[in-house]
Amino acid sequence: MQNFELELVNSFNSFFEKYKINAIAYRRKQSKYSDQFCDILVDSKNADFYLAIENKSINLNSSKKLYFSQHFHSNERKQIEKISEFLKKSGRKGFLALEVRKGKGRSKKAYLIDWNYVFSQIAGGKKGIDLENLKKIKGIIELKRKSGNYVIDNFNNFK
Repeated sequence: MQNFELELVNSFNSFFEKYKINAIAYRRKQSKYSDQFCDILVDSKNADFYLAIENKSINLNSSKKLYFSQHFHSNERKQIEKISEFLKKSGRKGFLALEVRKGKGRSKKAYLIDWNYVFSQIAGGKKGIDLENLKKIKGIIELKRKSGNYVIDNFNNFK
C-alpha cells in the first residue's frame, strides 16, 4: 500500500510541476494512536486541487469487489463517515484512489473515484464496489502507467 501511496504522491507532484500548478501532494504519516482522515492530502490555493485521497489496493485474484466492511478500517461506516465529515469541514474534494493488482508479473491499474460516489454507495446499502465494472462509474478517472509509474495527464478531470 505504501508504494501505491508514494507512487500517487509522485504522480501528482510531477503533474503539478509539468503544468506549473501551485500545489503539493504529500502522504500523511500513520500513527497507531491518532486518527488519520485520509492517506494523501493535496494543498493548493486553486480549489480544483485542494484534495484528500484515501488509498486502497486490491488483488483481483483474491477479491472481485472492494468491500466496505473488509477493506476499510474498523467499522466501515465509521471510517467512511469520518472521511466524509473531514471533506465537508475542510472544503476539500475527496477521492478514493483504487489500485487493482492482477498478481505478480501482471499489469496494475489505478482509478480515482469521486468520494461522493463511495459515500452514496454505502449510504444506499451497497456492500462494496464491483471491480469488474469500474469503468462504468460516472466520472471515474483511470490513471495510465508509463515506465512503471502512474501518470496524471489531464487537469480537467479535477474540475
